[in-house]
Amino acid sequence: MLAMYTGQIGLFSSRDLLLFFLMWELELIPIYLLVCMWGGKKRLYSATKFILYTAGGSVFLLMGVMGIGLYGSNEPTLNFAILSNQPYPVGLEMILYIGFFIAFAVKLPIIPLHTWLPDTHGEAHYSTCMLLAGILLKMGAYGLVRINMELFPHAHSLFSPWLMIVGAIQIIYAASTSLGQRNLKKRIAYSSVSHMGFIIIGIGSITDMGLNGALLQIISHGFIGAALFFLAGTTYDRIRLVYLDEMGGIAIAMPKIFTMFSSFSMASLALPGMSGFVAELIVFFGLLTSPKFFLITKLLITFVMAIGIILTPIYLLSMLRQMFYGYKIFNVPTSYFFDSGPRELFLLISIFLPVLGIGMYPDFVFSLSVEKVEVILSNSFSG
Repeated sequence: MLAMYTGQIGLFSSRDLLLFFLMWELELIPIYLLVCMWGGKKRLYSATKFILYTAGGSVFLLMGVMGIGLYGSNEPTLNFAILSNQPYPVGLEMILYIGFFIAFAVKLPIIPLHTWLPDTHGEAHYSTCMLLAGILLKMGAYGLVRINMELFPHAHSLFSPWLMIVGAIQIIYAASTSLGQRNLKKRIAYSSVSHMGFIIIGIGSITDMGLNGALLQIISHGFIGAALFFLAGTTYDRIRLVYLDEMGGIAIAMPKIFTMFSSFSMASLALPGMSGFVAELIVFFGLLTSPKFFLITKLLITFVMAIGIILTPIYLLSMLRQMFYGYKIFNVPTSYFFDSGPRELFLLISIFLPVLGIGMYPDFVFSLSVEKVEVILSNSFSG
């Protein structure tokens, strides 16, 4: 776990592309071991699939880093500060952009490179799932903003319409697929993939508002996704069931878990007053105010996003209904039905307070991000 944290913190704080790449690779090994040793029945398959996908993406990242290092300036350098002001020929910029994009698309994940995520989430222990959903997926989004937007602005403005289309498709596709999942953790995993679509659209809109919304969605989903996986794990610890159609009537036995599960599901479906709502609303505004796209394009993508927002409550509320309502006779002793203890409640409330706080006062996050967003957009897209 600590090795995994080290890789994740190192990546977000690196000021050098080589260190960025090393940290990107470093945290693959602990995750592989965590899934492989403490996972479910298909843990070996899931861990192998995870490492093949992400290590395959890392090859493109390494090629991009080497390409920038050799061509980035008069002297070979990998320092972010020096590279961010370097012009490139358009052809080279597009090739480098695609290389980095593939690596980040695997990690984010962007369809069709997302299939490792539901399998890994479905088999991993819930503590690993929390770090996967809360931090690992955000590394791809961070890379898109930090490298693709900052270092290759011309290529980004050329590719941004495609990003918007992929983001819109991802929201609908993952929400529809989530509805068909019997496995509780896979349903939450597909909801994560769907929420990543908003981040892609925010990054593709190339507006202050859109990018701020994407960053807020990154933080918001980090809390909500991690909490949902934690709750799925604590429920599994008690009833030893993972398939939704085998569950039912848990609310009576475990009211505290039911309350927290319902609260975080509401946050995930963007209930006003919680962080998910503010993030998705600002991405909407960012898209609609973008001067880069035709009005008809913006309206079409907005319409698709709206359908995704309608599908989200359907799969989340049906999940709550199958788990907590109705009557089921369990084949487990009633001694398993102890409710959340103080330690679990403390953890859940600690995650819930930022979700509520950001929903009520989003300016807390924007005060940290607004200046940096303006710098990225003014330096990169002023022309």
